[in-house]
Amino acid sequence: MAEPAPTARPDLLDTLVSLCKQRGFVFPSSEIYGGISALYDFGPLGVRLRRRIRDSWWRRIVDLRDDIEGIETSIIMNPQTWVASGHVEGFTDPLVDCTSCRRRWRADHIAAERAARGKDPGLMLCPEDDGALTEPRQFNLMFKTYVGPVEDAAAQVYLRPETAQGMFVNFLNVVQAARRRLPFGIAQNGRSFRNEISPGNFIFRLREFEQMELEYFCAPGSDDHWFGYWCAERLSWFVDDLGLRRVNLRLRPHGADELAHYAKAASDIEYLFPFGWGELEGIANRTDFDLRRHQEHSGRDLSYFDAATGERFLPYVIEPAVGVDRIFITLLCDAYDEEVVRGERRVVLRLHPDVAPVQVAVLPLSKRPELVEPAQRIEHDLRQHFATEYDETQSIGRRYRRQDEIGTPLAVTVDFDTLEDHAVTIRERDGMTQVRVPVSGLVDALREQLTLSRARAEQRAGAAAAG
Repeated sequence: MAEPAPTARPDLLDTLVSLCKQRGFVFPSSEIYGGISALYDFGPLGVRLRRRIRDSWWRRIVDLRDDIEGIETSIIMNPQTWVASGHVEGFTDPLVDCTSCRRRWRADHIAAERAARGKDPGLMLCPEDDGALTEPRQFNLMFKTYVGPVEDAAAQVYLRPETAQGMFVNFLNVVQAARRRLPFGIAQNGRSFRNEISPGNFIFRLREFEQMELEYFCAPGSDDHWFGYWCAERLSWFVDDLGLRRVNLRLRPHGADELAHYAKAASDIEYLFPFGWGELEGIANRTDFDLRRHQEHSGRDLSYFDAATGERFLPYVIEPAVGVDRIFITLLCDAYDEEVVRGERRVVLRLHPDVAPVQVAVLPLSKRPELVEPAQRIEHDLRQHFATEYDETQSIGRRYRRQDEIGTPLAVTVDFDTLEDHAVTIRERDGMTQVRVPVSGLVDALREQLTLSRARAEQRAGAAAAG
């Protein structure tokens, strides 16, 4: 049976901000000094979740394919890179100031900001206090810094606003070192920096963020095929590997009036966030724009020679680009659930077991030494096979609820019967079902339970589409 049509949940974001702070997913950066806008630190569970996201993307994009190589490039590049790419001249947003409260806004976000505050979006007034706004002026989003001891124009460089250019300038290096023929891709995961005018919605839009980008090089004329291929492939990853519900995702092609100057075509994979539909991942056909610009500005020949046809040309590029942080908040939005169990409210993160920060929690029934020692031993043994956590604090019921809140699919309970029958109880997160298994077969039993959890996650993710 199909799920009902999705609707935004405006109150969910505040709930997730609180959960992330309390459970150690996300903390405001330098909080003891009052924090700093749009910059966050990731706590113990947040680091685990981010690593799972990265690993899943890298495995799907690089490890399981024959046609993609991975690289890591420097955050600071020769500043001519950003002249050639167009970022120095054109990487800008329209900035306006409120003449009364002095807050700054992106001019093209005024209507949305006013609507979010329940004000008339048709009025070009300050979203905060209805003050008059200045005329828009262009503001470059790149952070500037200096290389060397002297802070002058000759030493000025930029923190990269995207990872893509590092892959374009290394195109021929990868072709030659990896002996690659078209079509093939270069993938990279790394930090980027944008001095956003009006960041917000928690970690949805940040000034320091982590990207996962692919540049897929192909022959001109084959680019339409590969653009369609990568749109479908990327949408599939979110549903099949991460367990996002298909009903909350859509693929939205860009209209001609919103295409970037370098793009022949572009589509966004959008998610229904608490504040409405927003971009999760962008896929663009960048044509040969980037390689051509770098060839012109550097004076180096970046063309590709096709030995099969005897032709030399600049390849076209299909670029799927996504942020780790945006996937992070999307997973939490999609997985968050509340239900009443025996008169008590239960919060559950129904995370896919392959991205859950903790896959198996080991819990002794009490803190008595005769239970703690075997429970700790079991948890240490399980570390070789799963992402685990040991917890002996508070009652067993409270510990179950805590594991539910952080998305742990399975909990192993060591009780007093364990001392006699050498067996433990596996409790499953979503259905709260329990099964007794011998310790000697625990690893295999947990693998079987995780397989069942994956199947349930996949069923949940695709339920709307199947309906």
